[in-house]
Amino acid sequence: MSFVITQSCCSDAGCVSVCPVNCIHPTPEERGFGSSDILHIDPEACIDCGACADACPVNAIFPADNLAERDKIFIEINADYYKNNPDISSGWTDVVYPEIPRLPAGLRVAVVGTGPSGGYALRTVLNRTSAAVTVIDKLPTPGGLVRAGVAPDHPSTKDVMRTFDILYRDPKVTMATNVEIGDDVDAGQITPAELAEHFDAVFYAVGASQSRRLGIEGEDLPGSTSATELVAWYNAVPGAGGPLPLVDPAATSTGRAVIVGTGNVALDVARILVSPPELLATTDIADRALELLREQNIHEVVLLGRRGQDAAAYTAAEFRALSVIPGVEVVVHDEADGPLPEFAPTADPADRRIVFLFHSAPVRAEGSDRLESVIVRRGDREYPIAADLLVRSIGYRSAPIGGLPFDEDSGRFPNIDGRMVDDDGAVIPGAYVLGWAGRGSTGGIGANKLQAISTVEKFIDDVVQGRVERTTTAPDAFDRLLRKRHRKVVGYRGVRAIDRRERARGEQQGRPRVKFTELGDMLAAARRRPF
Repeated sequence: MSFVITQSCCSDAGCVSVCPVNCIHPTPEERGFGSSDILHIDPEACIDCGACADACPVNAIFPADNLAERDKIFIEINADYYKNNPDISSGWTDVVYPEIPRLPAGLRVAVVGTGPSGGYALRTVLNRTSAAVTVIDKLPTPGGLVRAGVAPDHPSTKDVMRTFDILYRDPKVTMATNVEIGDDVDAGQITPAELAEHFDAVFYAVGASQSRRLGIEGEDLPGSTSATELVAWYNAVPGAGGPLPLVDPAATSTGRAVIVGTGNVALDVARILVSPPELLATTDIADRALELLREQNIHEVVLLGRRGQDAAAYTAAEFRALSVIPGVEVVVHDEADGPLPEFAPTADPADRRIVFLFHSAPVRAEGSDRLESVIVRRGDREYPIAADLLVRSIGYRSAPIGGLPFDEDSGRFPNIDGRMVDDDGAVIPGAYVLGWAGRGSTGGIGANKLQAISTVEKFIDDVVQGRVERTTTAPDAFDRLLRKRHRKVVGYRGVRAIDRRERARGEQQGRPRVKFTELGDMLAAARRRPF
Protein backbone atom coordinates (compact mmCIF):
# COMPACT_ATOMS: atom_id res chain seq x y z
CA MET A 1 0.00 0.00 0.00
CA SER A 2 1.18 3.53 -0.75
CA PHE A 3 1.43 6.36 1.77
CA VAL A 4 -1.33 8.99 1.84
CA ILE A 5 -1.28 12.70 2.73
CA THR A 6 -4.25 13.78 4.86
CA GLN A 7 -5.99 17.01 5.87
CA SER A 8 -3.35 18.13 8.40
CA CYS A 9 -0.86 18.77 5.57
CA CYS A 10 0.75 22.21 5.91
CA SER A 11 2.51 22.09 2.50
CA ASP A 12 5.87 22.46 4.23
CA ALA A 13 7.28 20.37 1.33
CA GLY A 14 9.90 18.72 3.51
CA CYS A 15 8.40 15.46 2.26
CA VAL A 16 9.05 16.50 -1.36
CA SER A 17 12.78 16.88 -0.81
CA VAL A 18 13.22 13.42 0.80
CA CYS A 19 11.10 11.41 -1.66
CA PRO A 20 13.50 9.28 -3.74
CA VAL A 21 11.04 8.84 -6.60
CA ASN A 22 9.64 12.38 -6.82
CA CYS A 23 6.08 11.17 -6.27
CA ILE A 24 4.78 14.05 -4.13
CA HIS A 25 3.21 16.99 -5.96
CA PRO A 26 2.80 19.86 -6.48
CA THR A 27 6.42 20.63 -5.71
CA PRO A 28 7.51 24.20 -4.90
CA GLU A 29 8.46 24.61 -8.57
CA GLU A 30 5.08 23.50 -9.95
CA ARG A 31 1.81 25.32 -10.47
CA GLY A 32 -0.60 25.10 -7.57
CA PHE A 33 2.01 25.03 -4.84
CA GLY A 34 0.97 27.46 -2.13
CA SER A 35 -2.65 27.46 -3.28
CA SER A 36 -3.34 23.72 -3.20
CA ASP A 37 -4.89 22.75 0.13
CA ILE A 38 -2.66 19.67 0.52
CA LEU A 39 0.17 17.91 -1.30
CA HIS A 40 -0.51 14.51 -2.91
CA ILE A 41 1.33 11.20 -3.15
CA ASP A 42 1.20 9.34 -6.46
CA PRO A 43 -0.10 5.86 -5.48
CA GLU A 44 1.34 4.28 -8.63
CA ALA A 45 4.89 5.57 -8.05
CA CYS A 46 5.11 5.40 -4.24
CA ILE A 47 7.64 2.73 -3.10
CA ASP A 48 6.42 2.68 0.54
CA CYS A 49 9.78 3.79 1.94
CA GLY A 50 8.17 6.02 4.59
CA ALA A 51 10.72 8.82 4.24
CA CYS A 52 7.92 11.33 3.70
CA ALA A 53 6.15 10.35 6.93
CA ASP A 54 9.38 10.75 8.89
CA ALA A 55 9.97 14.21 7.38
CA CYS A 56 6.42 15.53 7.87
CA PRO A 57 6.44 18.17 10.65
CA VAL A 58 2.70 17.88 11.32
CA ASN A 59 2.15 14.09 11.26
CA ALA A 60 -0.10 14.21 8.18
CA ILE A 61 1.23 11.18 6.22
CA PHE A 62 0.21 7.57 6.88
CA PRO A 63 0.19 4.19 5.11
CA ALA A 64 -3.14 3.80 3.32
CA ASP A 65 -4.05 0.71 5.33
CA ASN A 66 -3.45 2.53 8.65
CA LEU A 67 -5.76 5.48 8.02
CA ALA A 68 -8.49 6.37 10.47
CA GLU A 69 -12.01 6.04 9.12
CA ARG A 70 -12.43 9.83 8.73
CA ASP A 71 -9.21 10.01 6.65
CA LYS A 72 -9.87 7.18 4.19
CA ILE A 73 -11.37 9.66 1.74
CA PHE A 74 -7.84 11.00 1.21
CA ILE A 75 -6.83 7.78 -0.59
CA GLU A 76 -9.12 8.86 -3.42
CA ILE A 77 -8.16 12.54 -3.11
CA ASN A 78 -4.44 11.76 -3.49
CA ALA A 79 -5.07 9.47 -6.48
CA ASP A 80 -7.49 11.89 -8.17
CA TYR A 81 -4.86 14.61 -8.25
CA TYR A 82 -2.83 12.55 -10.72
CA LYS A 83 -5.90 11.57 -12.74
CA ASN A 84 -6.83 15.24 -13.09
CA ASN A 85 -3.27 16.39 -13.82
CA PRO A 86 -1.88 13.90 -16.34
CA ASP A 87 1.08 16.17 -17.11
CA ILE A 88 2.41 15.70 -13.56
CA SER A 89 4.76 12.74 -13.54
CA SER A 90 6.82 10.93 -10.91
CA GLY A 91 10.13 9.12 -11.15
CA TRP A 92 13.72 8.97 -9.98
CA THR A 93 15.47 12.34 -10.04
CA ASP A 94 18.96 13.64 -9.42
CA VAL A 95 19.66 15.55 -6.23
CA VAL A 96 20.36 19.25 -6.86
CA TYR A 97 22.38 21.00 -4.16
CA PRO A 98 22.11 24.78 -3.74
CA GLU A 99 25.20 26.81 -4.48
CA ILE A 100 26.52 28.30 -1.24
CA PRO A 101 28.87 31.23 -1.85
CA ARG A 102 31.67 32.25 0.50
CA LEU A 103 30.44 34.88 2.96
CA PRO A 104 32.35 37.19 5.30
CA ALA A 105 32.72 36.13 8.92
CA GLY A 106 30.83 37.73 11.77
CA LEU A 107 27.48 38.36 10.11
CA ARG A 108 24.73 39.37 12.55
CA VAL A 109 21.06 38.99 11.65
CA ALA A 110 17.77 39.74 13.45
CA VAL A 111 14.48 37.94 12.75
CA VAL A 112 11.41 39.81 14.03
CA GLY A 113 8.51 37.38 14.43
CA THR A 114 8.43 33.69 15.34
CA GLY A 115 5.67 32.35 13.11
CA PRO A 116 6.36 29.99 10.19
CA SER A 117 7.90 32.71 8.01
CA GLY A 118 10.34 33.72 10.72
CA GLY A 119 11.06 30.09 11.59
CA TYR A 120 11.88 29.08 8.02
CA ALA A 121 14.00 32.20 7.54
CA LEU A 122 15.92 31.31 10.69
CA ARG A 123 16.47 27.74 9.50
CA THR A 124 17.72 28.90 6.10
CA VAL A 125 20.10 31.45 7.63
CA LEU A 126 21.54 28.80 9.96
CA ASN A 127 21.82 26.22 7.17
CA ARG A 128 23.51 28.48 4.63
CA THR A 129 25.54 30.95 6.69
CA SER A 130 27.51 31.12 9.93
CA ALA A 131 25.66 34.26 11.05
CA ALA A 132 24.66 34.90 14.64
CA VAL A 133 20.88 35.37 14.81
CA THR A 134 18.74 37.22 17.35
CA VAL A 135 15.07 36.17 17.28
CA ILE A 136 12.59 38.78 18.52
CA ASP A 137 8.87 38.52 19.29
CA LYS A 138 6.47 40.91 21.01
CA LEU A 139 4.83 38.07 22.97
CA PRO A 140 6.71 36.01 25.58
CA THR A 141 5.87 32.80 23.71
CA PRO A 142 7.00 32.03 20.16
CA GLY A 143 4.83 30.63 17.40
CA GLY A 144 3.01 33.55 15.85
CA LEU A 145 -0.17 32.33 14.16
CA VAL A 146 0.77 28.69 14.82
CA ARG A 147 0.10 29.32 18.51
CA ALA A 148 -2.35 32.19 18.18
CA GLY A 149 -4.21 31.37 14.95
CA VAL A 150 -4.41 27.61 14.38
CA ALA A 151 -7.70 26.25 15.70
CA PRO A 152 -7.49 24.32 19.01
CA ASP A 153 -9.01 21.22 17.38
CA HIS A 154 -6.18 21.07 14.78
CA PRO A 155 -3.33 20.16 17.15
CA SER A 156 -1.18 18.35 14.58
CA THR A 157 -0.70 21.56 12.59
CA LYS A 158 1.01 23.06 15.64
CA ASP A 159 3.64 20.32 15.58
CA VAL A 160 5.60 22.37 13.07
CA MET A 161 6.83 24.41 16.05
CA ARG A 162 8.91 21.43 17.19
CA THR A 163 11.08 21.96 14.13
CA PHE A 164 11.70 25.58 15.08
CA ASP A 165 12.29 24.83 18.76
CA ILE A 166 15.36 22.80 17.79
CA LEU A 167 16.68 25.89 15.98
CA TYR A 168 16.22 28.09 19.05
CA ARG A 169 18.69 25.86 20.92
CA ASP A 170 21.45 26.51 18.38
CA PRO A 171 24.40 28.28 20.08
CA LYS A 172 24.34 30.92 17.31
CA VAL A 173 20.74 31.86 18.20
CA THR A 174 19.67 34.33 20.90
CA MET A 175 15.98 34.67 21.79
CA ALA A 176 14.50 37.95 22.98
CA THR A 177 10.73 37.64 23.41
CA ASN A 178 8.32 40.05 25.10
CA VAL A 179 10.08 42.75 23.04
CA GLU A 180 8.15 45.09 20.76
CA ILE A 181 9.55 46.94 17.76
CA GLY A 182 8.34 50.49 17.17
CA ASP A 183 9.17 54.16 17.65
CA ASP A 184 7.91 54.56 21.25
CA VAL A 185 11.18 54.43 23.15
CA ASP A 186 9.47 55.57 26.38
CA ALA A 187 7.31 52.43 26.26
CA GLY A 188 10.43 50.25 25.99
CA GLN A 189 10.17 49.61 22.27
CA ILE A 190 13.26 49.01 20.14
CA THR A 191 13.25 51.15 17.01
CA PRO A 192 13.86 49.83 13.48
CA ALA A 193 16.75 52.31 13.24
CA GLU A 194 18.36 50.69 16.28
CA LEU A 195 17.95 47.24 14.74
CA ALA A 196 19.57 48.49 11.54
CA GLU A 197 22.42 49.93 13.58
CA HIS A 198 23.16 46.68 15.44
CA PHE A 199 22.55 44.07 12.72
CA ASP A 200 23.73 43.52 9.16
CA ALA A 201 20.21 42.48 8.16
CA VAL A 202 16.75 42.45 9.70
CA PHE A 203 13.97 40.13 8.54
CA TYR A 204 10.48 41.36 9.46
CA ALA A 205 8.06 38.42 9.70
CA VAL A 206 5.33 40.16 11.70
CA GLY A 207 2.26 38.70 10.01
CA ALA A 208 -1.13 40.36 9.47
CA SER A 209 -2.82 40.91 12.82
CA GLN A 210 -5.56 43.37 11.95
CA SER A 211 -8.93 42.60 10.40
CA ARG A 212 -10.58 44.38 7.51
CA ARG A 213 -13.88 46.11 8.22
CA LEU A 214 -17.26 45.58 6.57
CA GLY A 215 -18.13 49.27 6.39
CA ILE A 216 -21.80 48.73 7.28
CA GLU A 217 -24.08 50.47 9.74
CA GLY A 218 -24.14 48.81 13.17
CA GLU A 219 -20.79 47.07 12.70
CA ASP A 220 -19.59 48.28 16.12
CA LEU A 221 -22.60 47.14 18.13
CA PRO A 222 -21.78 44.96 21.16
CA GLY A 223 -21.96 41.38 19.91
CA SER A 224 -20.19 42.26 16.65
CA THR A 225 -16.51 41.38 16.41
CA SER A 226 -13.81 40.28 13.99
CA ALA A 227 -12.45 36.79 13.38
CA THR A 228 -9.03 38.13 14.34
CA GLU A 229 -10.26 39.17 17.78
CA LEU A 230 -12.34 36.04 18.28
CA VAL A 231 -9.52 33.66 17.28
CA ALA A 232 -7.05 35.48 19.55
CA TRP A 233 -9.57 35.25 22.37
CA TYR A 234 -10.15 31.51 22.15
CA ASN A 235 -6.44 30.87 21.50
CA ALA A 236 -5.46 32.63 24.75
CA VAL A 237 -3.51 35.57 23.31
CA PRO A 238 -2.74 37.94 26.21
CA GLY A 239 -4.74 41.15 26.00
CA ALA A 240 -7.25 39.78 23.48
CA GLY A 241 -10.63 41.06 24.54
CA GLY A 242 -12.69 38.86 22.25
CA PRO A 243 -16.45 39.26 22.19
CA LEU A 244 -18.53 40.66 24.98
CA PRO A 245 -20.74 38.00 26.62
CA LEU A 246 -22.62 36.62 23.64
CA VAL A 247 -26.02 37.14 25.21
CA ASP A 248 -27.25 39.12 28.18
CA PRO A 249 -28.65 36.43 30.55
CA ALA A 250 -31.88 38.42 30.81
CA ALA A 251 -32.30 38.63 27.05
CA THR A 252 -33.78 36.14 24.62
CA SER A 253 -31.08 34.10 22.93
CA THR A 254 -31.26 32.93 19.33
CA GLY A 255 -28.28 30.59 19.72
CA ARG A 256 -27.14 31.80 16.29
CA ALA A 257 -23.99 33.46 14.97
CA VAL A 258 -23.51 35.05 11.55
CA ILE A 259 -20.05 34.99 9.98
CA VAL A 260 -19.29 37.19 6.97
CA GLY A 261 -16.75 35.37 4.80
CA THR A 262 -16.09 31.81 3.62
CA GLY A 263 -12.32 31.43 3.99
CA ASN A 264 -10.57 28.83 6.13
CA VAL A 265 -10.53 31.13 9.16
CA ALA A 266 -14.29 31.62 8.88
CA LEU A 267 -14.73 27.83 8.82
CA ASP A 268 -12.44 27.48 11.84
CA VAL A 269 -14.57 29.93 13.80
CA ALA A 270 -17.79 28.22 12.73
CA ARG A 271 -16.44 24.83 13.73
CA ILE A 272 -15.31 26.06 17.16
CA LEU A 273 -18.63 27.80 17.86
CA VAL A 274 -20.79 24.73 17.18
CA SER A 275 -18.47 21.96 18.38
CA PRO A 276 -19.68 20.21 21.53
CA PRO A 277 -17.91 21.80 24.53
CA GLU A 278 -16.90 18.38 25.81
CA LEU A 279 -14.81 17.88 22.67
CA LEU A 280 -13.19 21.31 22.95
CA ALA A 281 -12.38 20.54 26.59
CA THR A 282 -9.74 18.05 25.38
CA THR A 283 -7.86 20.76 23.40
CA ASP A 284 -5.71 23.74 24.37
CA ILE A 285 -8.56 26.22 23.90
CA ALA A 286 -8.45 29.08 26.40
CA ASP A 287 -10.39 28.41 29.58
CA ARG A 288 -12.09 31.79 29.22
CA ALA A 289 -13.50 30.73 25.86
CA LEU A 290 -14.50 27.25 26.95
CA GLU A 291 -16.49 28.59 29.89
CA LEU A 292 -18.38 31.11 27.77
CA LEU A 293 -19.10 28.65 24.97
CA ARG A 294 -20.51 26.19 27.50
CA GLU A 295 -22.74 28.88 28.97
CA GLN A 296 -24.02 30.45 25.75
CA ASN A 297 -24.34 27.31 23.61
CA ILE A 298 -24.21 28.67 20.07
CA HIS A 299 -25.80 25.89 18.02
CA GLU A 300 -26.28 27.47 14.60
CA VAL A 301 -23.78 29.38 12.46
CA VAL A 302 -24.65 31.08 9.17
CA LEU A 303 -21.76 31.88 6.83
CA LEU A 304 -22.39 34.57 4.21
CA GLY A 305 -20.66 34.49 0.82
CA ARG A 306 -21.13 37.36 -1.64
CA ARG A 307 -20.67 35.08 -4.66
CA GLY A 308 -21.41 31.43 -5.39
CA GLN A 309 -19.91 28.34 -3.80
CA ASP A 310 -17.47 27.93 -6.69
CA ALA A 311 -15.86 31.22 -5.60
CA ALA A 312 -15.62 30.30 -1.90
CA ALA A 313 -12.18 30.92 -0.38
CA TYR A 314 -12.04 27.81 1.84
CA THR A 315 -10.03 24.76 0.83
CA ALA A 316 -11.69 21.44 0.13
CA ALA A 317 -9.95 19.84 3.12
CA GLU A 318 -11.32 22.43 5.55
CA PHE A 319 -14.83 22.08 4.15
CA ARG A 320 -14.67 18.30 4.53
CA ALA A 321 -13.61 18.71 8.16
CA LEU A 322 -17.03 20.17 8.97
CA SER A 323 -18.75 16.90 8.08
CA VAL A 324 -17.06 14.97 10.90
CA ILE A 325 -18.16 17.19 13.80
CA PRO A 326 -20.43 14.97 15.92
CA GLY A 327 -24.08 15.98 15.75
CA VAL A 328 -23.59 18.91 13.35
CA GLU A 329 -25.48 19.21 10.05
CA VAL A 330 -23.94 21.15 7.17
CA VAL A 331 -26.41 22.91 4.84
CA VAL A 332 -25.45 24.71 1.61
CA HIS A 333 -27.67 27.24 -0.19
CA ASP A 334 -26.07 28.22 -3.50
CA GLU A 335 -29.06 29.54 -5.42
CA ALA A 336 -28.48 33.01 -6.86
CA ASP A 337 -32.18 33.90 -6.64
CA GLY A 338 -35.05 33.06 -4.40
CA PRO A 339 -35.82 33.70 -0.74
CA LEU A 340 -33.62 32.91 2.22
CA PRO A 341 -34.10 29.59 3.98
CA GLU A 342 -36.24 29.75 7.10
CA PHE A 343 -34.43 31.12 10.15
CA ALA A 344 -36.65 30.88 13.21
CA PRO A 345 -36.16 33.61 15.84
CA THR A 346 -34.88 30.97 18.25
CA ALA A 347 -33.13 27.96 16.75
CA ASP A 348 -33.72 24.56 18.30
CA PRO A 349 -30.74 23.90 20.65
CA ALA A 350 -31.04 20.21 19.90
CA ASP A 351 -30.12 20.85 16.26
CA ARG A 352 -26.55 22.00 15.66
CA ARG A 353 -25.89 23.12 12.14
CA ILE A 354 -23.67 25.21 9.89
CA VAL A 355 -25.46 26.98 7.04
CA PHE A 356 -23.62 28.34 3.99
CA LEU A 357 -25.62 31.16 2.43
CA PHE A 358 -24.03 32.13 -0.89
CA HIS A 359 -24.98 35.07 -3.13
CA SER A 360 -25.70 37.00 0.08
CA ALA A 361 -24.15 40.12 1.59
CA PRO A 362 -24.66 41.96 4.89
CA VAL A 363 -26.32 45.36 4.57
CA ARG A 364 -26.41 46.48 8.22
CA ALA A 365 -26.49 45.18 11.79
CA GLU A 366 -29.41 46.15 14.01
CA GLY A 367 -30.12 46.21 17.73
CA SER A 368 -31.04 48.61 20.50
CA ASP A 369 -28.05 48.26 22.83
CA ARG A 370 -26.47 45.13 21.36
CA LEU A 371 -26.67 43.04 18.19
CA GLU A 372 -30.09 41.55 17.56
CA SER A 373 -30.15 40.87 13.82
CA VAL A 374 -28.16 41.10 10.60
CA ILE A 375 -29.90 42.44 7.49
CA VAL A 376 -28.82 40.47 4.44
CA ARG A 377 -29.30 41.37 0.77
CA ARG A 378 -29.96 38.52 -1.63
CA GLY A 379 -30.67 39.58 -5.19
CA ASP A 380 -32.82 42.70 -4.97
CA ARG A 381 -34.41 41.88 -1.60
CA GLU A 382 -33.34 42.29 2.02
CA TYR A 383 -33.94 39.79 4.82
CA PRO A 384 -33.29 39.89 8.58
CA ILE A 385 -31.45 37.06 10.33
CA ALA A 386 -31.83 37.14 14.11
CA ALA A 387 -28.42 36.56 15.71
CA ASP A 388 -26.48 36.93 18.95
CA LEU A 389 -23.07 37.29 17.33
CA LEU A 390 -21.73 38.83 14.11
CA VAL A 391 -18.17 37.94 13.03
CA ARG A 392 -16.42 39.55 10.08
CA SER A 393 -13.80 37.37 8.38
CA ILE A 394 -13.08 39.15 5.12
CA GLY A 395 -9.32 39.43 5.13
CA TYR A 396 -6.43 40.69 7.19
CA ARG A 397 -3.84 43.43 7.08
CA SER A 398 -0.58 44.05 8.88
CA ALA A 399 -0.26 46.55 11.69
CA PRO A 400 2.12 49.42 10.87
CA ILE A 401 5.38 49.67 12.82
CA GLY A 402 6.63 53.12 13.70
CA GLY A 403 9.84 53.83 11.85
CA LEU A 404 9.12 51.51 8.90
CA PRO A 405 7.42 52.34 5.57
CA PHE A 406 3.87 51.06 5.30
CA ASP A 407 1.29 50.93 2.52
CA GLU A 408 -2.04 51.80 4.15
CA ASP A 409 -4.07 50.90 1.07
CA SER A 410 -2.81 47.31 0.84
CA GLY A 411 -2.08 46.84 4.55
CA ARG A 412 1.46 45.58 3.79
CA PHE A 413 5.06 46.66 4.15
CA PRO A 414 6.22 47.74 0.68
CA ASN A 415 8.84 45.47 -0.84
CA ILE A 416 10.27 44.14 -4.08
CA ASP A 417 10.57 40.35 -3.90
CA GLY A 418 11.16 40.50 -0.15
CA ARG A 419 13.53 43.49 -0.13
CA MET A 420 11.84 46.32 1.80
CA VAL A 421 11.55 49.64 -0.03
CA ASP A 422 11.01 53.18 1.22
CA ASP A 423 8.18 55.55 0.29
CA ASP A 424 9.99 56.45 -2.91
CA GLY A 425 10.40 52.82 -3.96
CA ALA A 426 14.14 52.63 -3.21
CA VAL A 427 15.45 49.41 -1.63
CA ILE A 428 16.42 49.77 2.03
CA PRO A 429 19.76 47.96 2.43
CA GLY A 430 19.62 45.10 4.90
CA ALA A 431 15.82 45.24 5.47
CA TYR A 432 13.62 42.34 4.35
CA VAL A 433 9.97 41.44 4.82
CA LEU A 434 8.48 37.95 4.89
CA GLY A 435 5.12 36.19 4.72
CA TRP A 436 1.78 37.96 5.03
CA ALA A 437 3.50 41.18 6.13
CA GLY A 438 5.03 41.45 2.67
CA ARG A 439 2.61 39.80 0.25
CA GLY A 440 -0.76 40.09 2.01
CA SER A 441 -2.87 37.45 3.74
CA THR A 442 -2.66 34.74 1.09
CA GLY A 443 -1.06 31.31 1.19
CA GLY A 444 -0.30 29.07 4.13
CA ILE A 445 2.74 27.54 5.76
CA GLY A 446 4.12 26.08 2.54
CA ALA A 447 3.97 29.39 0.69
CA ASN A 448 5.59 31.14 3.65
CA LYS A 449 8.42 28.61 3.68
CA LEU A 450 9.09 29.06 -0.02
CA GLN A 451 9.15 32.84 0.25
CA ALA A 452 11.33 32.80 3.38
CA ILE A 453 13.95 30.65 1.65
CA SER A 454 13.86 32.86 -1.44
CA THR A 455 14.26 36.04 0.61
CA VAL A 456 17.20 34.67 2.61
CA GLU A 457 18.84 33.74 -0.70
CA LYS A 458 18.42 37.37 -1.80
CA PHE A 459 20.09 38.49 1.44
CA ILE A 460 23.01 36.15 0.75
CA ASP A 461 23.34 37.56 -2.75
CA ASP A 462 23.18 41.10 -1.38
CA VAL A 463 26.04 40.31 1.01
CA VAL A 464 28.14 38.80 -1.79
CA GLN A 465 27.47 41.78 -4.06
CA GLY A 466 28.31 44.30 -1.33
CA ARG A 467 24.77 45.70 -1.08
CA VAL A 468 24.52 45.15 2.69
CA GLU A 469 25.99 47.77 5.02
CA ARG A 470 27.89 45.92 7.76
CA THR A 471 27.27 46.96 11.35
CA THR A 472 30.15 48.52 13.26
CA THR A 473 28.70 48.02 16.75
CA ALA A 474 30.16 45.53 19.22
CA PRO A 475 28.55 42.03 19.22
CA ASP A 476 27.14 42.52 22.73
CA ALA A 477 25.95 46.10 22.19
CA PHE A 478 22.39 45.12 21.28
CA ASP A 479 22.04 42.94 24.36
CA ARG A 480 23.10 45.88 26.54
CA LEU A 481 20.63 48.17 24.77
CA LEU A 482 17.84 45.63 25.17
CA ARG A 483 18.41 45.07 28.89
CA LYS A 484 18.67 48.80 29.55
CA ARG A 485 15.54 49.66 27.55
CA HIS A 486 13.37 46.69 28.51
CA ARG A 487 13.91 44.85 31.79
CA LYS A 488 11.41 42.04 31.19
CA VAL A 489 13.03 40.40 28.19
CA VAL A 490 12.38 36.65 28.03
CA GLY A 491 15.11 34.37 26.68
CA TYR A 492 14.97 30.75 25.58
CA ARG A 493 15.11 29.39 29.14
CA GLY A 494 12.13 31.54 30.05
CA VAL A 495 10.23 30.38 26.95
CA ARG A 496 10.84 26.76 27.95
CA ALA A 497 9.73 27.50 31.52
CA ILE A 498 6.40 28.89 30.27
CA ASP A 499 5.96 25.82 28.06
CA ARG A 500 6.61 23.47 31.00
CA ARG A 501 4.11 25.25 33.23
CA GLU A 502 1.38 25.24 30.58
CA ARG A 503 1.91 21.55 29.86
CA ALA A 504 1.84 20.73 33.57
CA ARG A 505 -1.43 22.61 33.99
CA GLY A 506 -2.84 20.71 31.02
CA GLU A 507 -1.73 17.34 32.36
CA GLN A 508 -3.82 17.92 35.47
CA GLN A 509 -6.92 18.26 33.25
CA GLY A 510 -6.12 15.66 30.59
CA ARG A 511 -5.37 18.37 28.01
CA PRO A 512 -2.24 19.07 25.91
CA ARG A 513 -1.74 22.36 27.76
CA VAL A 514 -3.65 25.09 29.57
CA LYS A 515 -2.39 28.39 28.19
CA PHE A 516 -1.75 31.47 30.24
CA THR A 517 -3.95 34.37 29.16
CA GLU A 518 -2.33 37.11 31.24
CA LEU A 519 1.06 38.60 30.45
CA GLY A 520 1.96 38.83 34.14
CA ASP A 521 1.37 35.10 34.62
CA MET A 522 3.58 34.32 31.62
CA LEU A 523 6.42 36.45 32.94
CA ALA A 524 6.11 34.91 36.40
CA ALA A 525 6.32 31.44 34.86
CA ALA A 526 9.34 32.49 32.78
CA ARG A 527 11.22 33.46 35.94
CA ARG A 528 10.26 30.31 37.82
CA ARG A 529 12.85 27.60 38.38
CA PRO A 530 12.36 24.20 36.69
CA PHE A 531 10.40 21.71 38.76
